[in-house]
Amino acid sequence: MQLRRADLAQATIAPLYLLAGVIHITRPDLFMRIMPSALPHPLAIIMLTGAAEIAGAAGLFVPRTRAIAGAALALYAVCVYPANILHAVHDLSTGTGLGWAYHYPRLFAQPFICWWALTAGGLTNRTGHRGP
Repeated sequence: MQLRRADLAQATIAPLYLLAGVIHITRPDLFMRIMPSALPHPLAIIMLTGAAEIAGAAGLFVPRTRAIAGAALALYAVCVYPANILHAVHDLSTGTGLGWAYHYPRLFAQPFICWWALTAGGLTNRTGHRGP
């Protein structure tokens, strides 16, 4: 039996999103300082994003929801990118927290994470071509 790229993506990204979701819910304090100040109710947002990560990870394993879960996780990665940038700017400008060794790969990995989620959802193999 040959392992499909989508299966490999599912098996690797789902546990990461699941872990991230659990951390968001169990340790919201880790995320409070990187929340943009313009957003209201930061704790509620952190809890909801944790729940979204968990739901997306689970959805990748349900054939009926796989594609929407992959698309939602990719969109999620796009939406949280400003918070990732804010986190990097804060840490690097103050010299506190995580340094370049974390932030540089994390910021440049975001497009790959989006592609990976889409692949896990089975969305990168579609050509849109129908018929002979």
